[in-house]
Parts: sequence; structure tokens; C-alpha cells
Amino acid sequence: MFDNYFRKDINWGGKTLTLETGKVARQADGAVMARLGDTIVLCTVVGARSVKPGQDFFPLTVNYQEKAFAAGKIPGGFFKREGRPSEAETLISRLIDRPLRPLFPEGFRNEVQVIATVLSHDMENSPDIVALVGCSAALTLSGIPFFGPVGAARVGYVDGEYVLNPTLEQIKQSKLDLVLAGTEEGVLMVESEAHELTEDVMLGAVTFGHAGFQPVIQGIIELAEKAAKEPWDLPEESAETAALKKKLAELGTASIGEAYKETQKLLRQKKVGEAKKAILAQLTEDEAAAAKGLLKALEADVVRNNILDTGMRIDGRDTKTVRPIVAEVHVLPRAHGSALFTRGETQALCVATLGTGQDEQIIDQLAGEYREAFMLHYNFPPYSVNETGRMGSPGRREVGHGKLAWRAIRPLLPEKEKFPYTMRVVSEITESNGSSSMATVCGTSLALMDAGAPLKRPCAGIAMGLIKEDKGFAVLSDILGDEDHLGDMDFKVAGSEQGITALQMDIKITSITPEIMKIALEQAKHGRLHILGEMAKGLSGARSDVAGNAPKITVIQVPKDKIREVIGTGGKVIRDIVETTGTKIDIEDDGTIKIASTSPEATQAAIDRIKGITAEAEIGTIYNGTVVKTADFGAFVNFLGAKDGLVHISELANERVNKTGDIVNVGDKVKVKVLGFDDRGKVKLSMRMVDQATGADISDQVGARRPREEGEGGEREPRNDRGGERRERRPRRD
Repeated sequence: MFDNYFRKDINWGGKTLTLETGKVARQADGAVMARLGDTIVLCTVVGARSVKPGQDFFPLTVNYQEKAFAAGKIPGGFFKREGRPSEAETLISRLIDRPLRPLFPEGFRNEVQVIATVLSHDMENSPDIVALVGCSAALTLSGIPFFGPVGAARVGYVDGEYVLNPTLEQIKQSKLDLVLAGTEEGVLMVESEAHELTEDVMLGAVTFGHAGFQPVIQGIIELAEKAAKEPWDLPEESAETAALKKKLAELGTASIGEAYKETQKLLRQKKVGEAKKAILAQLTEDEAAAAKGLLKALEADVVRNNILDTGMRIDGRDTKTVRPIVAEVHVLPRAHGSALFTRGETQALCVATLGTGQDEQIIDQLAGEYREAFMLHYNFPPYSVNETGRMGSPGRREVGHGKLAWRAIRPLLPEKEKFPYTMRVVSEITESNGSSSMATVCGTSLALMDAGAPLKRPCAGIAMGLIKEDKGFAVLSDILGDEDHLGDMDFKVAGSEQGITALQMDIKITSITPEIMKIALEQAKHGRLHILGEMAKGLSGARSDVAGNAPKITVIQVPKDKIREVIGTGGKVIRDIVETTGTKIDIEDDGTIKIASTSPEATQAAIDRIKGITAEAEIGTIYNGTVVKTADFGAFVNFLGAKDGLVHISELANERVNKTGDIVNVGDKVKVKVLGFDDRGKVKLSMRMVDQATGADISDQVGARRPREEGEGGEREPRNDRGGERRERRPRRD
């Protein structure tokens, strides 16, 4: 039945990667079932056979989706089915898209949809790498024009050694989580989080990973030799298009070049628009309709050649200079921490808010549920680039930029034991002209320090660009938006003065050499250190304390066997403490209790309540107490939180006491000394051995307890705990 079934097993770093085609999803242009261990991803590709009229861009869509059944789960929620993509699914969709997109031929405009569906997750091998490899294989087999295949790998760094495709457990011990993808010739995409690693270590990881996925590329090629479909015809440039390009260059090179001499963004856009309008006015109606897409290529040629020929950029800088920086903190008086970071025409307003453990984000993934105490949300409103647009939930770009900044900051966060707060930072991009994500890194670092979060070190980020032609190349520091769009590389590096914490690279050409990457890393280091110096003018380290309107968290420890008493039946006790003191309280399984409040008095009241519940009475210790009940035989005194003890009538005073009420009544504040415990563990107290005015121990003055005299008080304490009077027995009748 499956006549066109083919399978390729690849020995990949000691594991077997299996690629199958021809059995599942046979009506797709390309379909591959990729398997590593027991992690299985179905990857499919479909391409439209025709181009929509007037379409002047390449509509590629990549969708990565995780099915709950892959981990033996049923989705939560009312509908019990998968809903909108999670943040992880969105990020992995972008991860797959970025290395695939540059390998489609220029001028290809047919719509292509790539779908990766996780069918099984073994909790050991991450499905993102398996999905990327599977999508590359499906495209290679589909016949759709694609200059692949692409290989991919994850690289860890454990005990000074690189690890290829580390397991989920190994990643927890690794100082590096780097994902890269590329062709046989070079690297196309890098995404990483690192613990302040050097440029040499990061470059070594990229080289190691590139070598590590070569068997995958070779395996896909061998599978394609057996199973690939007939290739589609490549789009060819017509003679009319070539002639129009030449005409546009003659008409517009000078005017567009002159327009790009304007250094201010909005004025430059206006002048470029006017130049284009003048060019189109000199064309026929048919030529003008076809020229709109070609003018962008003319702009790129003008800008790129000018940089290579003169070493000067659009805004008048050389290739290494960073734009002017202004770093301001505490710009919002009621926020816990805030910063306004401005670099040239890019600006980020970052606001930090501190919360308690109750504010942690609960994240449910296939690999399991966990809680996240650090959140970073990036927003890119249309006014930041002088545009109108839809306002709504964050798009893929916003999610991706926020996650990049999150990765950069996370390795520098303080340990939870040292700073037990939940931290949320919101980055509002108020202006944008190049690398707002790196401005977010800088602004987030400043806002957290302004909030009192003791970061290990400040963090800064910089975006690098590349112009590469046959006559040479130029690496650009702190790229503008136009240099990003018209250039060949977007290379973002973030970190502290000691090393790199995050690296992201996207290449628009087929690959770059290790030499170019090394130059970019070194140039980025100099730029990063310069930015850190400018940031220090605003704030060089964390403030000594959190803001006055932020909750103060006090951490105490109680014995694990006392947690149940603090919580109470159905949470009754802890709810009462929270309601009466106005605090927020988090209790962990190891006995750690975090008490949060803006009021020191409320915090202390909660601590006293908890300690009263968990503390043990010590023999010979004097406590303050309150009389809660009286009886003929003595008084019950609450003296240690929820603990009560009995002051026998003979211990109320040093003289003879005929009636308990003669000495104390309910509600009286007294001072008591712990004498010991009876055979049932009940606490025995004494008032007569304590000076009730000063609280001093006077047991050496009053002597030992004297024997009770005839008729003094009750004869014995009742066996029940209620302290009520014992009912007098009636004489038995004969």
C-alpha cells in the first residue's frame, strides 16, 4: 500500500535520528516523520502552484504545534482541546522560519506553508531541533524551490566541554543553551542563552554545532536521492525586468543616493519617498507597476555600495561607532523601578514591578508544569515608527524580541534565596530605528536595579549588521532600521562586562564565514562595554533597598512538621493570619515562609502569629500571656501564639488564694513562667514566680511551690480540656 515509503536512519552523536516519508500525510507536497529517541514530529509542506495577482512578497508561514497527547496529557480549560499557540510554540515557529526563509530563490512568490506537529515527547529529547530538521527534510523532498537542506543542533557547555544535543536534564546543568541551523557551507541562524561566556567559547560552540549537524544534512541528501519529487521550475528574470532594472539605475541612483545623505530618519524617509515618486513619474504605467519592488533593490545597492566604498553609513557614522546614549532611571515615581533608555532614534521605557510568589506565572508545557518568577513583556506600538496600525495581543515579533531580552537578563538575576521576589518588566518601545530588543535589554537592566533587584552585574546589548559583496564586506555596530532591512545580517549580542548572556543571529545570505563571525563578536564586545559605561552614568548598581511602595518580603523558617499547623484545617489558620494582618504569605514544602507587606508592623504581627504556632514552650522561660478561661482550680493562659497553659490556683500568687477570680479574670494580661509539662504534654505555668510589674524571675525569693492547704481551691484538674466545672456526682441510690 505504501509504495513510496522511504526511511533513513542517521547516527547522530550516538543517537539514531530517523526520517520517514511516504506513509503519513501523502497528499502534502512534502511530509517527513522525524524521530529522535521517542520524540516524534510530523513535518509537512504545501506550496501554492500559482502566485496571487499583484503579490510582491514571499508568503511563507511556519506553524509549530504541540499536541497534549504527545505527553499523555489532556488539555486544561473548559473545552479540553488545544487552543491558541503558547509562547513556546510561537518561539519555535520563529526558530524554524528563520533559517528556512533565506534559502528560497529571489523572486519566488508562491505561498508556502510549513507545519510541524509534535506527536510524541519522551521528556529527554527536545522536539524543537527534531521539528527543524524534519521541516528541512520535507522541503527538500517537496520539489518546491529550496536551496537546502538545512541542518540544526543544540549545543550545551557542561564542565568546560561542549555537548551535542544535550538532554533536558543536561541543559539544567549547562552554562549554555545554544540552537543553531545552517547549510553545509555555513551557519544561518543562532539563538542562545549563556552564563557570561567569552566570545571564544561562544564562537567555539557555533563551530562545534555546525560540524555536529553535518551528518543530518548528508542524511537528508541521501533520502532526497530516493524520495524527492520533481523540482518546480525556478523563477527566471525576464529580459523586460532586466531592462527595467537598468533604466531605474540610470534614473534613480543619484537622487536616491542624495536622499540617503539625510541623517534624520523621518526626513530621510520623506526625501527617499520623493525621489521614488520622481522616478516613477518618468516611467510608463506598466513600467511603474512593475518597478515598485525593484526600487527596493536599487535602494539596497546604493546604501550597501556607499558603505563599502566610503566606510560611512546612512547617519554619518563609521562602521564601529555607537549612537549617542542617554540612560535615565526613576522616571515614573509610583513604579517600583523604571528607566528610559535612548540610543539615537531608538527608545525603550522599561518598568519593573515586584511581587510575591503568588504572582509567579504558571507555565504548562509538554515537559511538565513549572513556575516562572521573572517575566519580560515587550510592546511595539505603531506610533514608535510614525505609523498607524492595529493594537491587540502581541504578535510573533513582539514575543520573540521579549524572549531574547529575557534570555539576556535571566543569567544575571539574583538567587531566589537572596531576593525572593517575582519580577515583571514591561518594555514599551516609544521610538524605533534599529534594535529595540537590545534597547530593552539595557532598559530592563536599569529598571530592575532601580527597583532594588541586586543583579550580579548590569547587562547591555548591541545589534550588529553586515554588508557583504564580491568586493568585500563590512561589519556594522549598532545598526539602523534601514541597515537591518538592506543588509545581510542581524547579529544581536547581549551580556555583562564579564561575558555574553544572549546571542541571536539571522543571516539573509546563504551563510557567513567564521572569520566574519569572529570580527562581529569582537566588535560587539567593544560596543557593549561602551554602552555599559554610558548606562553607569544613570545607575551603576542596584539600589540598597526596594521602593517604599513595593512589598517587603521577610523570610522565616519553620520545622516541616509544623507546616500543617500553620496552614490549619482547610487553610483556616493561614487565611485568618492573612486577613487580620493584611499580609501576603507563601509557604513552601521545606518550611520556608515568605511574608510580604508594605507595613513593617503587619509583617511583625504575622511573624509573631506564626512563631506562636510553631514555637515550643521552654521550661524556665517567662512569657507574656492573656487569661482566656478561669476555673475553680486555676486559670488557662494563652502565652505563645495559639498555645495555652494552666496556672494552677496554687501558682497564681504566693499567698493563699481562695478563688481564682480574686487574682485574675478573662482578658487579663499576665506574665507566666513555664514550670514543665504534665503526663499528657499540657504546659504547667506559674504567675507567683514572676514579678507581674517588671517580668523578672523571683522564684528564688518565693521558694518552691508550697503544698495546698485544706479547703484551698479545687482538689484536682479535670481530665477534659474545656476547663469547665466538674459536675457533682449524685449519690447512688440503693
